[in-house]
Amino acid sequence: MKRGRPLKRTKGVRQEQRRYLIYCEGECTEVQYFQGLKNELRALPVSIRMGGEHGEPTSLVRAAIAHKKRAPRSPEDRRTEYDEVWCVIDVEAPRPHAGLEEALALARREGIEVVLTNPCFELWILLHFRDVSGPHTSEAAQKALEKLGIGGYTTSRKHFGFEHVRERFPDAADRAHHLRRRSAVPGHANNPWTDVDRLVRRLKAARQKPGGHPGARLGTPPAPSAEP
Repeated sequence: MKRGRPLKRTKGVRQEQRRYLIYCEGECTEVQYFQGLKNELRALPVSIRMGGEHGEPTSLVRAAIAHKKRAPRSPEDRRTEYDEVWCVIDVEAPRPHAGLEEALALARREGIEVVLTNPCFELWILLHFRDVSGPHTSEAAQKALEKLGIGGYTTSRKHFGFEHVRERFPDAADRAHHLRRRSAVPGHANNPWTDVDRLVRRLKAARQKPGGHPGARLGTPPAPSAEP
């Protein structure tokens, strides 16, 4: 009796993960947070950079755009384009950055996603531990975080360990959502306000689902948030 043809073992095709580029203004708190998150997500391709003039949002967006354009030719970026490019920007208070609206318009034109915090990124860290109500200046938000004593953070030494916030993301995201829902004025003009949770959710979802969010394809910018 003739034997049938041997079965060939088919090799599974591993779906390519989406690549993320994140540009931050701050050289301390923001970078430490996203570097800690990157380490937690392990294999997810995430690059974190600082850029532009410190505290100047338009130059930050321009730096992100320049990096996005050079990535396909850059050995540092494996000569591979990024699927999503994000900028993390502080609105600042009591007076927003003069160039903020210009930076947001430029980002929209160039397909750069932006997450904002009013007044500053320290508000996002605070929301991991408690509710925040009423307007804050950047200085006030930093002092409030210092009072919590998280990992030795002080206003003069803006350092904290990601391990202090790792398990608290759901609480922070809920508080950020409630801040947005009860905003007295639309969007980031309200103080306090943040949508950093949008970016964190996107990264966490991409880590859980290789290939990124459903329906994603190379070079297609993510859909804008439906929240205000």
